[in-house]
Amino acid sequence: MPDDVNVRSPDDPAFHELCRALAKKADEVDATGKWPAAQLRLCAHYGVWNWFLPFEWQGDEWSDADLARGYMGLAGACLTTAFIITQRTAAVRRILASSNDALKAQLLPGLRSGERFATVGISQLTTSHQHADEPVLRASETSGGYKLHGFSPWVTGAAHADTIAIGAVFKDGRELLVALPTDLAGVSVEPPLRLLGVGASATGQVRLDNVVVPEELVLAGPIHGVLTGGAGSGTGGLQTSSLAVGLAGAAIDYLDQESAQRPNLVAVAAGLRVDQTQIESDLLNLAAGEPVCTQDDLRARANSLALRASQAALGAAKGAGYVWGHRAGRYCREALFFLVWSCPHPVMQANLCELAGLE
Repeated sequence: MPDDVNVRSPDDPAFHELCRALAKKADEVDATGKWPAAQLRLCAHYGVWNWFLPFEWQGDEWSDADLARGYMGLAGACLTTAFIITQRTAAVRRILASSNDALKAQLLPGLRSGERFATVGISQLTTSHQHADEPVLRASETSGGYKLHGFSPWVTGAAHADTIAIGAVFKDGRELLVALPTDLAGVSVEPPLRLLGVGASATGQVRLDNVVVPEELVLAGPIHGVLTGGAGSGTGGLQTSSLAVGLAGAAIDYLDQESAQRPNLVAVAAGLRVDQTQIESDLLNLAAGEPVCTQDDLRARANSLALRASQAALGAAKGAGYVWGHRAGRYCREALFFLVWSCPHPVMQANLCELAGLE
């Protein structure tokens, strides 16, 4: 591979070069289910990890609007790779937001270079297993640190990670966020779940059997609401919407290509493109701090667009699209992911009402 290329903005020709390279391998990634190590190395080669780091850590500190555009492009090329990047970035954000300067100095240089891979295990603090009688990942104090026991249900790329930014709950409701080395005694990674889409993301459970975590690995807490405020909160909702819009854009591109030979598809592609353009505009305005709509409203519309555009692509592909390995079928399976990935109740309700034909 030639010398590294540092993509400076979503308008950089090198960014489009990266997206084209990722798109060429997207069907293979989906078909094999193998961890996209080559795609992630390609992202490192093009300086993607710099986008998310501030200048003080030798990053490029992309604006939220440029990050949204970057995510849309990556998702349109290869949703699996883009999704993995969101989970890596979530861990990096938690590390950056920590007041543990020694830990940041230890972890961030390797994450910037791509020599290290980090991911996040916090769904048990937000949406997953909230109906359980007690937290599925529990924390208690021990000499010189904390003991963690239980499991984190949805961790992407855990088998490939050096570090997991993982959250646990004390009996009194306080929460703890730590940078968990995956080689600590008592940490075990379960086999990945077989997912309908983004299956190569190696997403599954991580179990902790009375794992002792020293104080120096704490990112935040113990406090109530460890994920709120300054502990890495940010535009996660916009990231998810950006990926949905990026996937929809790829499906609409397919319709555009097909419409060159099939005039009956021209109006279909054009109608979906109008919707995409408006949602993109609102997304970028939100990223720039302009409250043109709520994040939940945007997410519901982005989910809807991804579902409609992918199914339109499948309809245009006809029987060929229903055969495993065709990208239109992949788009449909991947679009379903947005109905379950960190989907807030108001968003889910809006999408269900649309599917049911209700106002």
